[in-house]
Amino acid sequence: MAKLFFRGSRHGGCAEANHSAAEFSCSLKELRGLMELQGGDGVSHLQGVYGGVGGLCGKLRTSPVHGLDGTPEDMERRREQFGRNIIPPKKPKTFLQLVWEALQDVTLIILEVAAIISLTLSLYNPPDTRRENCGRAAGGVEDEGEAEAGWIEGAAILLSVVCVVLVTAFNDWSKEKQFRGLQSRIEQEQRFSVVRGGQLVQILVSEILVGDIAQVKYGDLLPADGVLIQGNDLKVDESSLTGESDHVKKTLDKDPMLLAGTHVMEGSGRMLVTAVGVNSQTGVIFALLDKKEEKGKKGKGGVAVEMQPLNEEKKKPNLPKKEKSVLQGKLTKLAVQIGKAGLFMSGVTVVILIALFLVDTFWVQGLPWVAECVPVYIQFLVKFFIIGVTVLVVAVPEGLPLAVTISLAYSVKKMMKDNNLVRHLDACETMGNATTICSDKTGTLTMNRMTVVQSYVAGHHYRKVPDLDLVPARILDLLAMGIGVNCAYTSRIMPPEKDGGLPRQVGNKTECALLGFSLDLHRDYQTIRNQIPEEKLFKVYTFNSARKSMSTVLKQADGSYQMFSKGASEILLRKCCRILTASGEVKAFKPRDRDQVIQQVVEPMASEGLRTICLAYRDFPPEEGEPDWDDEAGILTALTCICVVGIEDPVRPEVPDAIRKCQRAGITVRMVTGDNIHTARAIATKCGILVPGDDFLCLEGKEFNRRIRNELSEIEQERIDKIWPKLRVLARSSPTDKHTLVKGIIDSMVLDQRQVVAVTGDGTNDGPALKKADVGFAMGIAGTDVAKEASDIILTDDNFSSIVKAVMWGRNVYDSISKFLQFQLTVNVVAVIDSPLKAVQMLWVNLIMDTLASLALATEPPTEALLLRKPYGRNKPLISRTMMKNILGHGVYQLTIIFTLLFAGEKLFDIDCGRNAPLHAPPSEHYTIVFNTFVLMQLFNEINSRKIHGERNVFDGMFNNPIFCCIVFSTFIIQIVIVQFGGKPFSCVSLSIDKWLWCIFLGFGSLLWGQLVSTIPTSRLKFLKTAGHGTQQEEIPEEELEEMDALDEIDHAEMELRRGQVLWCRGLNRIQTQIRVVNAFRDTMSPYEGLETPESRISIHNFMTHPEFRLEDSEPHIPLIDDNDGEEDDPPTKRNSVVPPPSLASPNQNNNGPERILPLHLEASSPCPGSPLHSLETSL
Repeated sequence: MAKLFFRGSRHGGCAEANHSAAEFSCSLKELRGLMELQGGDGVSHLQGVYGGVGGLCGKLRTSPVHGLDGTPEDMERRREQFGRNIIPPKKPKTFLQLVWEALQDVTLIILEVAAIISLTLSLYNPPDTRRENCGRAAGGVEDEGEAEAGWIEGAAILLSVVCVVLVTAFNDWSKEKQFRGLQSRIEQEQRFSVVRGGQLVQILVSEILVGDIAQVKYGDLLPADGVLIQGNDLKVDESSLTGESDHVKKTLDKDPMLLAGTHVMEGSGRMLVTAVGVNSQTGVIFALLDKKEEKGKKGKGGVAVEMQPLNEEKKKPNLPKKEKSVLQGKLTKLAVQIGKAGLFMSGVTVVILIALFLVDTFWVQGLPWVAECVPVYIQFLVKFFIIGVTVLVVAVPEGLPLAVTISLAYSVKKMMKDNNLVRHLDACETMGNATTICSDKTGTLTMNRMTVVQSYVAGHHYRKVPDLDLVPARILDLLAMGIGVNCAYTSRIMPPEKDGGLPRQVGNKTECALLGFSLDLHRDYQTIRNQIPEEKLFKVYTFNSARKSMSTVLKQADGSYQMFSKGASEILLRKCCRILTASGEVKAFKPRDRDQVIQQVVEPMASEGLRTICLAYRDFPPEEGEPDWDDEAGILTALTCICVVGIEDPVRPEVPDAIRKCQRAGITVRMVTGDNIHTARAIATKCGILVPGDDFLCLEGKEFNRRIRNELSEIEQERIDKIWPKLRVLARSSPTDKHTLVKGIIDSMVLDQRQVVAVTGDGTNDGPALKKADVGFAMGIAGTDVAKEASDIILTDDNFSSIVKAVMWGRNVYDSISKFLQFQLTVNVVAVIDSPLKAVQMLWVNLIMDTLASLALATEPPTEALLLRKPYGRNKPLISRTMMKNILGHGVYQLTIIFTLLFAGEKLFDIDCGRNAPLHAPPSEHYTIVFNTFVLMQLFNEINSRKIHGERNVFDGMFNNPIFCCIVFSTFIIQIVIVQFGGKPFSCVSLSIDKWLWCIFLGFGSLLWGQLVSTIPTSRLKFLKTAGHGTQQEEIPEEELEEMDALDEIDHAEMELRRGQVLWCRGLNRIQTQIRVVNAFRDTMSPYEGLETPESRISIHNFMTHPEFRLEDSEPHIPLIDDNDGEEDDPPTKRNSVVPPPSLASPNQNNNGPERILPLHLEASSPCPGSPLHSLETSL
């Protein structure tokens, strides 16, 4: 029990809780009734019934100063009486429920019905009718026992359906389990500050109890209901409960009620926790929303949970956070296209089979219609129907959702290791299409470990911490007092975790830098805080984005007031009219003096990348009376400057390289910061966001607003469009400016494709920008709860390089889906055009290409090569021309092999023909070879499908993916078992070793054929169409579509062709150069005379300006693909002129590197193209 009780603990008329009357004087029901009251009603009820907050503390056996004493017995009693701070999660779906959902698939239902009908009819056999009378296809069975085994096919189909359903349900179950684990981890990392035993400690949110004294501050998401004990300019956003967007000011005398789930937008304070978990207002709403809870069900402690929350009628249902993601949109349209084609082919298949049967039976064989043969005819119809349905099953891309889910879930799990905690699944793949990143500076680009390295104090600019004898004691005392009381009491310097390490900075890092500066001056801030505890602070103007400063007012014993302020130097210096001199005296600080300090102190500090902070104070003498504290403009003026400090926050060493990777990947990085423009420009230059000499914009928030607004102060999109393409740094910006910029970029139509914007944020007011962005990144360390709640991904290390890893994973998801599609559609083309397989065999193929292939191809790890191309964008087709070439190319090979085996296999292998077998004929060796070869071709084609841009080495990186290797090997083993031991259920007979070797050889041919397909340049196959556009294809003009394909297509065959042409040109260049050098020596000339001018000594290929050697080619323009994807707006070149190769920043200097190939112009009678690399060969 707390030893210090407030007066009034015996006052009030609280009814005693039945079994805990000796412990607490308030029941759970009364506390919940109290928290339902707001404003004046709450204040009067609190005062009248409990005798104020102090009386309530006494009844709850807690101290407003020391909090709970923290004994296990006390903790346990409070849990029993008032409950835990846990809202039970909704029960997950059971495995059986997931199985039932999987069974709802329409295609599987059709298959089940067809199998059951087949099973029923196969068991029915008319006793008086010989089957031979019903036609050749029905008879011819040598063994009557074989005919009676017709039920096996229907049963096997049902078994296969069960397998598909179980796999689907298991995937859903594992996915749900994984994301519950992620959610659990997020909740476990949430901590809150409470006072226990007189000490401020951080505890898990779930451990907060009724009676705890919680410390609330700017940015917190309140974890429980409570009553305010002490507040400093506290404003709360209660829109999540009330629907009102205005911030509510919380004071002791007007509205002290704080509710769980609301956000602290400004200020700080302490509250007494009065309701936790299901008994808080948020818990009540959750209970009401839980449809499984029956009305009137009793909650913990016997209290009914049917209480109405505040203004529940205003609470709106959760709307979708964002529009459909890029990949989702493309996949939906592609699935519809493929599904329609599959349905059409399925219907055609059934019609053709029925027509063939009718023609063969009643015309060719000339049999009459016999009533006794009707069951046999129905069996044939069912068989044809099953074949048609199984064609549809194979054609419909059922595996797409599974592949997307597996790929995203796998990526999310791996991204956690790369410090990306994904909250919304679609953010993962959206990040792969990001074109712009708007990043904060502090903590993201910099290390967020701040130290005061320069200071202007007592009239001198010091480049290090000044010696104590150089600064008057009065200034040191004022400085220490201002830092001690005017920094949040939650910010402090802690001893290092390891001997010899740096002291730990807890809380706001800028304030920690100032506290460290105070310690360096041998002034202990903690001593000052002990003398002036937080509850003795008279008034606090907390920091916010509008003020850009923080001020704390102290009331002195003589009735006077003293205010200490700190804030952005150029803002606070304008409010100073006096300054402390070297003698410690006060002198006037005129505008001329201020300009001089800004020019000679602030700007030089900022140009070195330092954050500049001004510290000042003001005295309010007692004779002037008490000021109007609500008049902020009048209060925060006539200050006396104590000092200006320069705080260093070093750039993270890995950030410049990460930004270079982004730029090479076609992603523009913009810095949006609240810092001084000089500081921001210096940091941006160090990071590589700004390159000296480039035509980019650096703007302050004021100038940005001036440029984007019209005469009526309205924001115009046209004005934003003139600024954002060149904008790289936005300094002194507010969260509103960040939101405006993000919205302006997203809504812009100035470029061909809509921009996909990622934003980082850590503050409460960053919430709107984080929600508006396509992907919002919140800082896991420095971020507030509000920012994390609004984000899609949480950076657990606050590091920009983790964003680059998110881009890699996002692009990897996109490519993994494309690989899967390339594989699946190849099977679709073959299976739909020709399906000699039995229904069970086709379901096995379906299992291979759906579940197993999605597992294998969707778990490829990302590589750095993903960052060597531009984002695909919203209009880029999901299936490119190169992929279509691979799909059709391998389809041709597989169909050729299948048709050859089907119609000539019995002659090639000297076996019995399996065509035109009777209805229940035993499995044939002929069709077993067809089935086995078909499956092995898919297996080897799965290896081909790992590459979607025509790369030759399909084995590259394969052994880095153990999942892929295991699945391919396991599938091969299962196939052996099916063929050798599957028997009648799989319509197979065991094959000999030589036939197995032939099947493997034909399957391996897919790899060899793939090499042949890769050599065909896609640009020569103009007839190929793309599929799966983000926009409907008909909405895109045809010329724009062709231009888009030409720009975005990545084809390694094309690259190799260009590379060969370039090598020929290089050879001719060298021959020409050698001839000219020999001639030069022969004429006893200088070896350089006549060869080149000093200005053109860039590349040996500039010698081609002489017309002696020219290559003539009919191709007017051969675009080569580099990391810039080839510029389409290159200026036209004149005859006999040379296109100077643009400089590239790629670190790869290998002449054969595919990422550094440049646009190449060849005209009739035009010179040979220049080399894409600066001439290593020049010396040759």
